[in-house]
Amino acid sequence: MLQSLRNIWDVPDLRKRVLFTLGLLAVYRLGNHIPTPGINAQALIDFFEQNKANWFGLVDMFSGGNLAKVTVFALGIMPYISASIILQLLTVVWPYLEKLSKEGELGRRKITQYTRYGTVMLSIVQSLGISVYLERMTVNQQFRIVEHPGLAFKLMTVLTLTTGTAFIMWLGEQITERGIGNGMSLLIFAGIVVGFPRGMISTLDMIRRNELGLLATILLVAMMVLVVAAIVFVERGQRRITVQYAKRVVGRRMYGGQSTHLPLRVNTSGVIPVIFASSIIAFPQTIASFFQANNPWMKAVSEQLQWGMPLYNLLYVAFIIFFCYFYTAIVFNPDDVAENMRKYGGFIPGIRPGKRTAEYLDHILGRITFGGAIYLASRSLPSRSSDLPWTCSSTTTTWGGSPRACICSSTSGARRC
Repeated sequence: MLQSLRNIWDVPDLRKRVLFTLGLLAVYRLGNHIPTPGINAQALIDFFEQNKANWFGLVDMFSGGNLAKVTVFALGIMPYISASIILQLLTVVWPYLEKLSKEGELGRRKITQYTRYGTVMLSIVQSLGISVYLERMTVNQQFRIVEHPGLAFKLMTVLTLTTGTAFIMWLGEQITERGIGNGMSLLIFAGIVVGFPRGMISTLDMIRRNELGLLATILLVAMMVLVVAAIVFVERGQRRITVQYAKRVVGRRMYGGQSTHLPLRVNTSGVIPVIFASSIIAFPQTIASFFQANNPWMKAVSEQLQWGMPLYNLLYVAFIIFFCYFYTAIVFNPDDVAENMRKYGGFIPGIRPGKRTAEYLDHILGRITFGGAIYLASRSLPSRSSDLPWTCSSTTTTWGGSPRACICSSTSGARRC
């Protein structure tokens, strides 16, 4: 590994790509400190502290904390992800897009162009909704989030957030073309792991104050290493289907006659099912929370859909398993794979080419996808921390004298609540 890291700086082109990627990621993080005008930042942070478990917390996590501050990158990359998923779903049901997807590079560029248009439209709608909602928001029924509401604020918010999303989309595409890896995935990664240093500092501070014992710390680190190792093991897991190619004579040359394999990943759908499941469950929970004050039924629904509740866990697992199969069926078509194998003289030993090959691949993929779905569900399943006997030992206050946070402790450690 150390030799590979040294080789990065020895190869000029690779070194340039790495530095270019790091530079654009730094630009992306700088946007976290440029707020949208006209917003009471402290009141907004307190609001998000109270709404981490619903849709706002989900979007804020993928935006790297930008939504909680309503910075110029508040929408993050989520509109682009939503537009990409919508285009992929439409590719299955709309013959025009299906035809474009089979036209190679030209079709891919056209679909990418439609994805950009969809991203801008979704950004306009989402930013307008955010601006309207921000004008109505108050904290503790006293402090308004927007200091000067009106049409000017709406237009400024829509222009700022839409431009920020378009710029993030451009950053991701530039990283993909001129940097290393998938730009959009790296931006999501940068937004999520930005909280890791704060978590490390908080853990070390708890150890220093003897609120977290040495044995608990060792177990925590060991569990983290085991979880990461298990994730890497499953993500790299694949079922290799042996494919034999028949010999062909083209002119004076002979082609084929070799054996290779078709890799089928255990987790073909990646993290998309988790995003879909979280979004679908968090949306009705957020809507119910708006009307729970005067409606006992809405209050009960909102409580049952809170993070870690039994109903939440049940729906979460069910949606993850469903979307694992659904998205895998979109990205991997056994009929197309079997047809391409037949055209080039490939066949699976013991299986007839054509329809029987497609049925065999579909059967194998269905079995391993179930394992991948269980893996995703178990990895993402939340635990309800409120079941522990937490007691508040101290509080800190901010503007207006309202409580901001408290240090809660129990027999198993301490946390902020």
